[in-house]
Amino acid sequence: MLQVTGLTKRYGRLTALSDVSFVIRPGEVLGLIGPNGSGKTTLFECLGGVLPPDAGRVQVDGRALAAHERSAAMFYLPDAIAPWPAQTVRWALDFTVGFFGTMNDERRTANDVVRQLDLEPLLDSPIGTLSKGQRKRALLAIGLLTPPPVLLADEPFDGLDLRQSRDVAHTLRAHAATGRTLVLSIHQITDAARVCDRFVLLSGGRVRGEGTFVELSEVAAARGAPAADLEEVFLALT
Repeated sequence: MLQVTGLTKRYGRLTALSDVSFVIRPGEVLGLIGPNGSGKTTLFECLGGVLPPDAGRVQVDGRALAAHERSAAMFYLPDAIAPWPAQTVRWALDFTVGFFGTMNDERRTANDVVRQLDLEPLLDSPIGTLSKGQRKRALLAIGLLTPPPVLLADEPFDGLDLRQSRDVAHTLRAHAATGRTLVLSIHQITDAARVCDRFVLLSGGRVRGEGTFVELSEVAAARGAPAADLEEVFLALT
């Protein structure tokens, strides 16, 4: 289990994250839920080692992880990037498998990911020519082929249509069932409700709630705001 405690990030007088604390459980799909500007990407960048936090720590089973150890525990997949734009999707997937190892099992896994994310028609397309949704699926495939036990994926459903969103949700659930832990930053609450086991509600750089839908609903009801769905729970608690 990973435990994030007191994570804080400031930009001058602006506090982007304030004393953020939550846990990541093995094999779960954890949804980081919040509107644009709530601090989701900043949190991922601090966890993934892109930004240094001003305070706080990340622990594994009670032991603090040094910054250089986080890359072995977590792989951060940013939103809105187009790596190797002149290279094909096939090249990027082969590079990922080759970089992390070229065992036959990993090759079979790559073929499975291509099938699950319907990437076969795109394999020979340069990444820079893909649409937003196509690029999102290709990058998610890269993330799923990396070995760290925790994958941090920023807005994995952005740019996808309804059918693609459902297929991606099914793929993510399938990978979680094999033991991979997924932390997904999501601003569309319907997508979060479809795929996540638990949720961290983030607003204004602060955690406003953490738990399953049932647990968060109980908190909302205790505050006098019974909620029938995740959207109402979020509004009640933030």
